[in-house]
Amino acid sequence: MSQPLITLDFLDKAPAAEAALPADVRVSAATRTGRARKLYIESYGCQMNFSDSEIVSSILADEGFDTTEDVTTADLVLLNTCSIREKAEQTVRMRLKQINSHKKRRPGMLVGVLGCMAERLKSKFLEEEKIVDLVVGPDAYRDLPQLISQVDGGQKAVNVLLSREETYADITPVRLNSNGITAFISIMRGCDNMCSFCVVPFTRGRERSRDAHSIVQEARDLVAAGYKEVTLLGQNVDSYKWASADGTEHVNFAQLLERVALVSPALRVRFSTSHPKDITDEVLHTMARYDNICKYIHLPAQSGNSRVLELMNRTYDRPWYEERVRAIRRILGDDCAISTDMIAGFCSETEDEHQDSLSLLDFAQYDMGYNFFYSERPGTLAARKLADDIPLETKKRRLQEIIDRQQLHARARYARMVGKVHQVLVEGPSKRSAEHLSGRNSQNQVVIFPKQNFQKGDYVQVLATSTTGAALLGEAV
Repeated sequence: MSQPLITLDFLDKAPAAEAALPADVRVSAATRTGRARKLYIESYGCQMNFSDSEIVSSILADEGFDTTEDVTTADLVLLNTCSIREKAEQTVRMRLKQINSHKKRRPGMLVGVLGCMAERLKSKFLEEEKIVDLVVGPDAYRDLPQLISQVDGGQKAVNVLLSREETYADITPVRLNSNGITAFISIMRGCDNMCSFCVVPFTRGRERSRDAHSIVQEARDLVAAGYKEVTLLGQNVDSYKWASADGTEHVNFAQLLERVALVSPALRVRFSTSHPKDITDEVLHTMARYDNICKYIHLPAQSGNSRVLELMNRTYDRPWYEERVRAIRRILGDDCAISTDMIAGFCSETEDEHQDSLSLLDFAQYDMGYNFFYSERPGTLAARKLADDIPLETKKRRLQEIIDRQQLHARARYARMVGKVHQVLVEGPSKRSAEHLSGRNSQNQVVIFPKQNFQKGDYVQVLATSTTGAALLGEAV
């Protein structure tokens, strides 16, 4: 499954005219180099989509496009879409209608859909609803210049072919909405896990890993440009495996993680997402060895019941998952943060099985959770083989119980960090006060403290003195 929806406080927001956009949507920031045409991108859903939008911007910069944050001035509008949940698709459909109203007032504006919705809904977008000019899948971004030329010539254009080789390893991303401090590095594409609820293998194709040397070089380039933190991205980073063409070099994820950590001790390294069936003790020991590898692991459980996990085709059971949590605590200590995804109301889930999910929350004591009720996605194994038989009201009630339980544990995890000194990477001013700065500690917890003379990008030692339950408050020491 894709990485969770995450909104980072430092990102530029959409202009006032677009204020109704959901909080998890990112809008391209403006670049002004004098190029002839303007590109506007909205990115929906997971971190991989945001990273892909940076690749698209790089490809189109070479074709004469600057980016803009104002959709009304754009010559080309692209929506990089998500199909993980039904709500995400509904949001995109509504947004396309709004954009088409702009198009009526701006002759020549082109509108396109990228990403996970592209392959699944290409015929509806192009032929039935006629609300877009081009549809481009995640592995066809190199073809964008040719497809745009085709649309400029008066035709509709589509390329949703999936690739077994494409990794975009040679493309230097344009850092959209960048704070100049943190950046994503995509290390692999696609997914070989056939979780029954997930559409990603069908929309992003089979798993392939990027050349390890290109990843390390991208990290070096980011350090040279002043960046202080990178997040290594993949649908399942633990299954990363790359071999050189001559077969003399083999790199697994633990070894890649070490290589990136060694780029600079001042470069923080994060990663997402880990799969419980694949995360190894070797990865955990590598994290323990390097202070600059952040002590935070996103380890989606999806359910706390072994029968439901089998229906989900997660390929592990509850005892296996619990053992991985114990390994994290044993090797990295109790302060290592763990987050999860949890699905409420999956097909045929009983009330007792729902209680098992609640008890797993109690066992793992997660720092953060990304929780949703089950949304059947067309084309998935579950949609073909399992009945979506849990009433919506039951799903919503179970989800709220999961959220309430998780919030209790999150508050407790924040509270146990009070009285400790944290190394905080400053990301920018606090949203509520220009006299305070906001950053994150190794555990990915937000820390807010008085500004004094500190600047964005500084590492600051902060003594946490209290917590709001969603952030730590403290003083620099």
